[in-house]
Amino acid sequence: MSCSALMVQGTTSDAGKSTLVAALCRILKRRGVRVAPFKPQNMALNSAVTVDGGEIGRAQALQALAAGLAPHTDFNPVLLKPTTDKRAQVVIHGHVAADLNARDYHAYKPRAMGAVLESWGRLTAAYEAVLVEGAGSPAEINLRDRDIANMGFAEAVDCPVIIVADIDRGGVFAHLVGTLELLSPTEQARVKGFVINRFRGDIGLLESGLRWLEQRTGKPVLGVLPYLHGLMLDAEDAIATSPLAKGQTRLKVIAPAYPRVSNHNDLDPLRLHPEVDFRWVGPGETPPAADLIVLPGSKAVRADIDWLRQQGWEAAIKKHLRYGGKVIGLCGGYQMLGDWLHDPQGLEGQPGSSPGLGVLAVETTLEAEKQLRNVSGHLALPGSPAMTGYEIHLGMTRGAALQQGAVQLADGRSDGAVSADNQVFATYCHGLFDHPQALTALLAWAGMQESAQVDFAARREADLDRLADSVEAALDWSKMTGFFPA
Repeated sequence: MSCSALMVQGTTSDAGKSTLVAALCRILKRRGVRVAPFKPQNMALNSAVTVDGGEIGRAQALQALAAGLAPHTDFNPVLLKPTTDKRAQVVIHGHVAADLNARDYHAYKPRAMGAVLESWGRLTAAYEAVLVEGAGSPAEINLRDRDIANMGFAEAVDCPVIIVADIDRGGVFAHLVGTLELLSPTEQARVKGFVINRFRGDIGLLESGLRWLEQRTGKPVLGVLPYLHGLMLDAEDAIATSPLAKGQTRLKVIAPAYPRVSNHNDLDPLRLHPEVDFRWVGPGETPPAADLIVLPGSKAVRADIDWLRQQGWEAAIKKHLRYGGKVIGLCGGYQMLGDWLHDPQGLEGQPGSSPGLGVLAVETTLEAEKQLRNVSGHLALPGSPAMTGYEIHLGMTRGAALQQGAVQLADGRSDGAVSADNQVFATYCHGLFDHPQALTALLAWAGMQESAQVDFAARREADLDRLADSVEAALDWSKMTGFFPA
């Protein structure tokens, strides 16, 4: 069986690579094509647990959903999870292989490329089409040597490439022409066309620029994708901070956007909920009064709790609890709520211990073996509402507060803790708000009774279809013949 392949590269990060690949996956799936997503190397703190017990970037999990597949480690064989500005945990085929600085990882790349090609071989043998997502920009000259994420990969496997640029940023023609100019002759020949993303306005005013671009580069413009307002899809890394237009809200929720926040998409259902006034609070901002504070996950818990203290969050959280407010801690946020955080092996920074916020009688020790599993069960709240989610963490948490668990898992384990005064709910389970029953119950626990039920999974599916419809209508398929199975 032959396999078609196409790689989507971008002029910048967040140009639209992830969403275009997701849209193409859904379009091909609807046409009956067995299609799989692939990202050779991803750098992201948003990850998902796979069906084969590893972890991959969240964007590839979304693309798998678009293709009608369960997430698999072959879809993202190399995942880099930054722990500092200069170091990252290196995840190969779903499991931690090393913790390296940037220079050492550069030397490690040939080994990483071996893992990439192994996964590529399995996917091209199993599927009719593979849609590949690049990383950042292929024109990053300093990263060209030993590149496994963009043109280095495309050249190695002889894969055609299209380049997407975000017109909403401005300078779209400079981005596209400049990117093409900085490629080698063989790489330029590999580029089959351009896609312009996030256009809003009168397309007639753009047409002269499109004609110029095609004449200047000799490459076709394959489509101009419209700006889709209100699209709610899992972001690869960037936190969506722009407020959503809502009517009257009934519950105010805030969350700190600390430097190494991970799996921030856990909070998307709160941001989406029509009756919740949700906002991320960034550096330099005073935490406002709220009904509920959510502490999300973190890839460097001790460093991020230091940041919380510097930003005034410790005093704000304790005042919030004194006045009867509620707090939810997820994964790293759960660990922060305890008495101590111990990292004897230096897994997330310098070895040592740090005091936690001291609102739960637990202590956490980071251990080398990462816990990775998909879970389901029931929340320890009235009515025992159902939940689904996943665990990705290094820490093992122990202490008296665990006697009152937060989640009863289907495998018989109790997870997390609820404080004796019922003001703090903490768990290792990511995806806590995704299940409609769990979301409704947690909002009621926080003080909002009889809330509208929001099904985030159904909304995600609807938005994937909306995205696919838009992309299918915008692309010139006559210029894309030969890319995909007939």
